[in-house]
Amino acid sequence: MGPPENRTRQSGNQGQARKAPPHLPRTRRCLLKGCERRFRPKQARERYCSPECRRAARDWSCWKAQQSYRATAAGRKNRQGQSRRYRERVRTRQQPASDQAVPPARVITTDFFRSLLRPPRLLPGIRATAEIAAPTILFARLPAGPGTCPGTRTPVASGHAVAFAGSSRSPSQIIPAY
Repeated sequence: MGPPENRTRQSGNQGQARKAPPHLPRTRRCLLKGCERRFRPKQARERYCSPECRRAARDWSCWKAQQSYRATAAGRKNRQGQSRRYRERVRTRQQPASDQAVPPARVITTDFFRSLLRPPRLLPGIRATAEIAAPTILFARLPAGPGTCPGTRTPVASGHAVAFAGSSRSPSQIIPAY
């Protein structure tokens, strides 16, 4: 039997060619500088081993494109305009407007300190002296101001240890730490 007249169509007695199953690309290295781990890509065009490496490569690519654009004359001109506008914003932010009224002072009510005060029964060994005010003794363990913590034991007023001179107990025994 000779060749068929129509070569584009296979005859019925000739077997169909089998298609090979699709192959995964071979193992390759991650292209991110510094990573370079070996991985098996799921698609032929995968270049990076993980989403983190893809994100880092995208960030680097954007940075590099920005640097090369700013190296051109148009890029330098745009960057100079950005810098000038930023300096103007900072300058106007620093100059307070003179027509603005001074904000009202913050008022602290007496109820604000009520939870911080020590009850009088905890102060039996303290003698009243003229040189120390009552708040100095009552607030002995509170911070001296904003930014200080009670652990530093910074007193509100200096010389508060004089009140304990006649007492056999130390200040830490009389005034409990909260």
